[in-house]
Amino acid sequence: TMWISEDASRFWYNQDLSGKRGASATYSDAAILCVLTLQAVYHQTLRGAQGMAASLFSLMNLALEVPDYSTLSRRRQKLTVPLRARQRTSGDLHLVVDSTGFKVYGEGEWKVRQHGWCKHRTWRKLHIGVDESSGEILCAMGTGNHMADKQVLPGLLDEVEVQVSGDGGYDAAICYEAISARGARAIIPPQRNARLQRHDSRWQQRNKNLLHIRSLAAEFEDEEEGRKQWKRETHYHRRSLVETTMMRLKTIFGARLTPRTTNAQDKELLLRCA
Repeated sequence: TMWISEDASRFWYNQDLSGKRGASATYSDAAILCVLTLQAVYHQTLRGAQGMAASLFSLMNLALEVPDYSTLSRRRQKLTVPLRARQRTSGDLHLVVDSTGFKVYGEGEWKVRQHGWCKHRTWRKLHIGVDESSGEILCAMGTGNHMADKQVLPGLLDEVEVQVSGDGGYDAAICYEAISARGARAIIPPQRNARLQRHDSRWQQRNKNLLHIRSLAAEFEDEEEGRKQWKRETHYHRRSLVETTMMRLKTIFGARLTPRTTNAQDKELLLRCA
């Protein structure tokens, strides 16, 4: 069953340009987002999404034009994709963060084995933050595969009071600084060869975690057991929920991206998250 709200049909066209002399009927961002969402959900090409939307409008007797595939491709580059989440009523927000890769283009194993490489595969990284209590994706960002997780974390965090869990890839000063600036607590395991950084305030939370791990290691007379006990006390293993979210994304949409430009690839990732 397909429903189209009255607001969607009323604001299908850009109100700022409609009726102006010399201006063609321009589609609103909501119209572009609607058709691109159909494309993502039903695994269509841009041409296929255009045809599907046109068929639906015809069945519903809606006098709305559908953006053609070239318009969709062009407008997708700078489209704003909102991530809607349910409003929290109580309790602190615990954000678990991680990243995964999506294949952009590449060649099959058979072709490579028979004829060698023609063009090497490349990947786009998706960084997401997930509410551990609801499983909802609250923030997401697409980057190239050269960007480290620690470089992206400050841009992921919303201006809310959160408790952040991440793996060892986030054990960096820039991450602790970004988390502390938002009044949040960092649940990030220090590296095994980590040392106390007493003269740099950015490492304050990490120093606290490291001292607690050392005290537990002394209590159990085993460094590895102390680290495991720290993870139990801080409920660090909730971080695995973000990996479950990654699996859901790839199960539903696949691990391959179809757009050719990086902007369009990032927008497709955000559409999937939405």
